[in-house]
Amino acid sequence: MLLAIDTSAGTSVAVVDPATRQVLAERSTEDTRRHAEVIGPFLAEVLTSAGITPADVTGVVAGMGPGPFTGLRVGIAAARTFAAARAVPLLPLVSHDAVAADVAATDPADAGPFVVLTDARRREVHWSVHDQAGTRTAGPGLAKPADLDDVLGASGAFRRVTAATVPAGRLGVLAADRLASGASFAEDAPLYIREPDVTVPGAPKRVAR
Repeated sequence: MLLAIDTSAGTSVAVVDPATRQVLAERSTEDTRRHAEVIGPFLAEVLTSAGITPADVTGVVAGMGPGPFTGLRVGIAAARTFAAARAVPLLPLVSHDAVAADVAATDPADAGPFVVLTDARRREVHWSVHDQAGTRTAGPGLAKPADLDDVLGASGAFRRVTAATVPAGRLGVLAADRLASGASFAEDAPLYIREPDVTVPGAPKRVAR
Protein backbone atom coordinates (compact mmCIF):
# COMPACT_ATOMS: atom_id res chain seq x y z
CA MET A 1 0.00 0.00 0.00
CA LEU A 2 1.14 3.52 -0.76
CA LEU A 3 0.45 6.45 1.55
CA ALA A 4 0.43 9.75 -0.36
CA ILE A 5 0.75 13.18 1.29
CA ASP A 6 0.71 16.68 -0.17
CA THR A 7 0.50 20.07 1.54
CA SER A 8 1.80 22.29 -1.26
CA ALA A 9 -1.59 24.01 -1.57
CA GLY A 10 -4.28 22.71 0.77
CA THR A 11 -3.79 19.40 2.58
CA SER A 12 -4.47 16.04 0.93
CA VAL A 13 -3.74 12.50 2.14
CA ALA A 14 -4.61 9.20 0.45
CA VAL A 15 -4.02 5.46 0.49
CA VAL A 16 -3.48 3.83 -2.91
CA ASP A 17 -3.23 0.15 -3.80
CA PRO A 18 -0.33 0.07 -6.28
CA ALA A 19 -1.39 -3.29 -7.71
CA THR A 20 -4.83 -2.10 -8.83
CA ARG A 21 -4.12 1.68 -9.00
CA GLN A 22 -7.22 2.15 -6.84
CA VAL A 23 -7.55 5.03 -4.37
CA LEU A 24 -8.79 3.26 -1.24
CA ALA A 25 -9.25 6.38 0.91
CA GLU A 26 -8.62 10.09 0.57
CA ARG A 27 -9.08 13.17 2.73
CA SER A 28 -8.45 16.76 1.68
CA THR A 29 -9.12 20.39 2.50
CA GLU A 30 -8.45 23.60 0.62
CA ASP A 31 -7.60 25.40 3.88
CA THR A 32 -4.08 26.81 3.51
CA ARG A 33 -3.63 27.76 7.16
CA ARG A 34 -4.24 24.52 9.07
CA HIS A 35 -1.83 22.01 7.53
CA ALA A 36 -0.29 21.10 10.88
CA GLU A 37 -3.69 20.76 12.57
CA VAL A 38 -5.30 18.44 10.00
CA ILE A 39 -2.40 16.27 8.80
CA GLY A 40 -2.47 13.95 11.82
CA PRO A 41 -6.23 13.31 11.80
CA PHE A 42 -6.20 12.86 8.01
CA LEU A 43 -3.46 10.22 8.28
CA ALA A 44 -5.40 8.29 10.91
CA GLU A 45 -8.66 8.57 8.96
CA VAL A 46 -7.33 7.31 5.63
CA LEU A 47 -5.61 4.32 7.23
CA THR A 48 -8.81 3.40 9.08
CA SER A 49 -11.01 3.98 6.04
CA ALA A 50 -8.72 1.86 3.85
CA GLY A 51 -8.78 -0.89 6.47
CA ILE A 52 -5.03 -1.02 6.91
CA THR A 53 -2.47 -0.31 9.63
CA PRO A 54 0.81 1.59 9.37
CA ALA A 55 2.56 -1.77 9.07
CA ASP A 56 0.78 -2.35 5.74
CA VAL A 57 2.29 0.76 4.14
CA THR A 58 5.13 -0.16 1.77
CA GLY A 59 5.98 3.32 0.49
CA VAL A 60 5.23 6.96 1.25
CA VAL A 61 4.64 9.35 -1.64
CA ALA A 62 5.50 12.98 -0.90
CA GLY A 63 4.45 16.00 -2.92
CA MET A 64 7.59 18.15 -3.03
CA GLY A 65 5.93 21.31 -4.30
CA PRO A 66 6.26 23.90 -5.56
CA GLY A 67 4.59 25.53 -2.61
CA PRO A 68 4.95 28.14 0.12
CA PHE A 69 7.51 27.21 2.75
CA THR A 70 5.22 27.09 5.79
CA GLY A 71 2.66 24.71 4.34
CA LEU A 72 4.90 22.57 2.15
CA ARG A 73 7.28 21.60 4.93
CA VAL A 74 4.44 20.13 7.03
CA GLY A 75 3.59 17.45 4.48
CA ILE A 76 7.18 16.65 3.61
CA ALA A 77 8.10 16.33 7.28
CA ALA A 78 5.12 14.05 7.88
CA ALA A 79 6.01 11.88 4.88
CA ARG A 80 9.66 11.61 5.83
CA THR A 81 8.83 10.79 9.44
CA PHE A 82 6.31 8.09 8.52
CA ALA A 83 8.70 6.54 5.98
CA ALA A 84 11.58 6.55 8.46
CA ALA A 85 9.46 5.11 11.26
CA ARG A 86 8.24 2.23 9.06
CA ALA A 87 11.59 1.83 7.24
CA VAL A 88 9.89 2.11 3.83
CA PRO A 89 10.93 4.14 0.77
CA LEU A 90 10.09 7.82 0.41
CA LEU A 91 8.83 8.46 -3.12
CA PRO A 92 9.10 12.19 -3.97
CA LEU A 93 7.09 13.71 -6.81
CA VAL A 94 6.52 17.22 -8.16
CA SER A 95 3.07 18.19 -6.92
CA HIS A 96 1.98 19.82 -10.18
CA ASP A 97 2.57 16.52 -11.99
CA ALA A 98 -0.27 14.96 -9.98
CA VAL A 99 -2.61 17.81 -10.89
CA ALA A 100 -1.66 17.42 -14.55
CA ALA A 101 -2.17 13.64 -14.45
CA ASP A 102 -5.61 14.20 -12.94
CA VAL A 103 -6.52 16.71 -15.65
CA ALA A 104 -5.31 14.38 -18.42
CA ALA A 105 -7.30 11.47 -16.96
CA THR A 106 -10.54 13.27 -16.16
CA ASP A 107 -10.83 15.91 -18.92
CA PRO A 108 -10.20 14.01 -22.18
CA ALA A 109 -12.58 16.33 -24.02
CA ASP A 110 -10.22 19.22 -23.33
CA ALA A 111 -7.17 17.43 -24.73
CA GLY A 112 -4.28 19.72 -25.50
CA PRO A 113 -1.39 21.39 -23.70
CA PHE A 114 -2.28 23.24 -20.52
CA VAL A 115 -0.77 25.22 -17.66
CA VAL A 116 -1.17 24.21 -14.01
CA LEU A 117 -1.35 27.09 -11.53
CA THR A 118 -1.28 27.05 -7.72
CA ASP A 119 -1.31 29.88 -5.22
CA ALA A 120 2.20 30.88 -4.14
CA ARG A 121 0.95 33.62 -1.80
CA ARG A 122 2.15 37.23 -1.92
CA ARG A 123 0.08 37.79 -5.06
CA GLU A 124 2.11 35.29 -7.05
CA VAL A 125 1.42 31.88 -8.57
CA HIS A 126 3.44 28.76 -9.21
CA TRP A 127 3.11 27.52 -12.80
CA SER A 128 4.08 24.54 -14.93
CA VAL A 129 3.33 23.65 -18.54
CA HIS A 130 2.12 20.14 -19.49
CA ASP A 131 1.29 18.38 -22.72
CA GLN A 132 -2.05 16.66 -23.32
CA ALA A 133 -0.80 13.46 -21.66
CA GLY A 134 0.08 15.38 -18.49
CA THR A 135 3.85 15.29 -19.00
CA ARG A 136 5.57 18.44 -17.76
CA THR A 137 7.33 20.37 -20.52
CA ALA A 138 8.30 23.53 -18.62
CA GLY A 139 8.52 24.72 -15.03
CA PRO A 140 7.74 24.76 -12.22
CA GLY A 141 8.21 28.50 -12.01
CA LEU A 142 6.99 31.55 -10.12
CA ALA A 143 5.31 34.65 -11.51
CA LYS A 144 2.82 37.39 -10.83
CA PRO A 145 -0.50 36.71 -12.58
CA ALA A 146 -0.13 39.89 -14.65
CA ASP A 147 3.26 38.68 -15.93
CA LEU A 148 2.19 35.14 -16.86
CA ASP A 149 1.74 35.82 -20.58
CA ASP A 150 5.26 37.22 -20.83
CA VAL A 151 6.77 34.44 -18.69
CA LEU A 152 5.00 31.62 -20.53
CA GLY A 153 5.49 33.02 -24.03
CA ALA A 154 3.66 30.87 -26.57
CA SER A 155 2.49 28.61 -23.74
CA GLY A 156 0.46 31.52 -22.40
CA ALA A 157 -2.24 30.69 -24.93
CA PHE A 158 -2.78 27.24 -23.43
CA ARG A 159 -5.71 26.39 -21.18
CA ARG A 160 -5.01 27.25 -17.56
CA VAL A 161 -5.96 24.95 -14.68
CA THR A 162 -5.90 26.45 -11.19
CA ALA A 163 -5.68 23.89 -8.38
CA ALA A 164 -6.69 24.68 -4.80
CA THR A 165 -5.37 21.31 -3.62
CA VAL A 166 -3.14 18.63 -5.08
CA PRO A 167 -5.02 15.29 -5.24
CA ALA A 168 -3.05 12.88 -3.07
CA GLY A 169 -4.91 9.96 -4.62
CA ARG A 170 -3.62 10.87 -8.07
CA LEU A 171 -0.17 11.46 -6.57
CA GLY A 172 -0.23 7.89 -5.28
CA VAL A 173 -1.42 6.48 -8.60
CA LEU A 174 1.33 8.39 -10.40
CA ALA A 175 3.89 6.89 -8.00
CA ALA A 176 2.47 3.40 -8.62
CA ASP A 177 2.82 3.92 -12.38
CA ARG A 178 6.44 5.01 -12.01
CA LEU A 179 7.26 2.08 -9.76
CA ALA A 180 5.79 -0.33 -12.29
CA SER A 181 7.58 1.23 -15.26
CA GLY A 182 10.87 1.87 -13.51
CA ALA A 183 10.61 5.61 -14.20
CA SER A 184 12.52 7.99 -11.98
CA PHE A 185 11.12 10.04 -9.12
CA ALA A 186 11.81 13.66 -8.25
CA GLU A 187 14.68 14.77 -6.07
CA ASP A 188 14.13 14.49 -2.33
CA ALA A 189 14.24 18.25 -1.92
CA PRO A 190 11.38 20.72 -1.40
CA LEU A 191 10.65 23.01 -4.34
CA TYR A 192 10.81 26.37 -2.59
CA ILE A 193 11.03 28.45 -5.76
CA ARG A 194 10.77 31.81 -4.04
CA GLU A 195 13.99 33.11 -2.51
CA PRO A 196 13.94 32.97 1.31
CA ASP A 197 13.26 36.16 3.24
CA VAL A 198 16.08 35.44 5.66
CA THR A 199 19.54 36.40 4.45
CA VAL A 200 22.97 35.62 5.80
CA PRO A 201 24.17 38.61 7.79
CA GLY A 202 27.17 40.46 6.48
CA ALA A 203 30.36 41.19 8.34
CA PRO A 204 29.87 43.32 11.45
CA LYS A 205 30.44 47.00 10.95
CA ARG A 206 33.46 48.54 12.48
CA VAL A 207 32.70 51.05 15.17
CA ALA A 208 34.94 54.07 15.40
CA ARG A 209 36.02 55.03 18.89
